Amino acid sequence: MNIKLQSIARRKIDAEAREELFSGEVTVTEGLQGDCRTTIVAGEVSVLSKESWVKVCHEIGTELPWLAHGSNLLIKGFEFLPTDLGKTICIGEAQFEITGELDPGLELKSREPELYEALQQGWRGGVVCKVLRSGNIQSGDDVDISG
Repeated sequence: MNIKLQSIARRKIDAEAREELFSGEVTVTEGLQGDCRTTIVAGEVSVLSKESWVKVCHEIGTELPWLAHGSNLLIKGFEFLPTDLGKTICIGEAQFEITGELDPGLELKSREPELYEALQQGWRGGVVCKVLRSGNIQSGDDVDISG
């Protein structure tokens, strides 16, 4: 299985648009450095599957950039399932544990209700992960999911 980190995003201030990054630092205490963490707690990051995002957009007949979702990390080559709960993800120097399904949030629900509903099916909205090991990550890094 060839899984890659395709992109990284953060929001510095709640009201600002998300910014896409080539690289970033994740820490056990902060999660993705510089992210205001509007939907998750400190020491966590959110991960979205590109394949799931594209399928959902196709199903509802729209094309939106993945940044509209609100996740920190976009991976390519894997789709999340409930059986992934508790698995470990290694990206670059960092290590994460999948702790649950990500709720895309009320902001997306109010802006794009049809998209929100489609993301609620089968973990297509991504996952929340606890940072187990701090480190640098960058677009193009290999992603290893095990456990």
